[in-house]
Amino acid sequence: MTFYQLIFYAFSTVAVFSGLMVVASNNPVRGALFLVLTFFAMSGVWLLLQAEFLALILVLVYVGAVMTLFLFVVMMLRVNVVGMFEGFVRYFPLALFVIMVIAGISIMVIGPARFGLLSMPAPGIKPDDFSNIKEIGMVLYTDYAYPFEISAVMLLTAIIAAISLSHRKTKK
Repeated sequence: MTFYQLIFYAFSTVAVFSGLMVVASNNPVRGALFLVLTFFAMSGVWLLLQAEFLALILVLVYVGAVMTLFLFVVMMLRVNVVGMFEGFVRYFPLALFVIMVIAGISIMVIGPARFGLLSMPAPGIKPDDFSNIKEIGMVLYTDYAYPFEISAVMLLTAIIAAISLSHRKTKK
């Protein structure tokens, strides 16, 4: 086992464990913090795949902005934890059956025969002057210029709508 594989398995183990803890955590704040840990671990995996830009965006956008906002919202809300578990025992057999079906289908689709170092080799060594950001920019602003501009207009429209809805005065 190479050092590269050891680092990959370490990041993957942390990502899987923290992903399971997001779902299994009773406290929503702890679940959100485990989600932050999952994002950091997946960012490490993307760094190993030489996708530095995506790893940086994952940390800056999701961990820096979205998860901070989510943590503030979760902390401000009063979540009734006891009420969430009222129907747990009643629906547990059905949930267990659905989990087993989804796990079986996932194992069939994402089995070791379709994924591995033989079917998907590690990325090759790039020259010293190679830049992921330059390559993404070239593709984004040439091949996908119109979809990029359309998504920017849609996001601007959503921001304006959110601001106008939040500043709306209540009628008495």
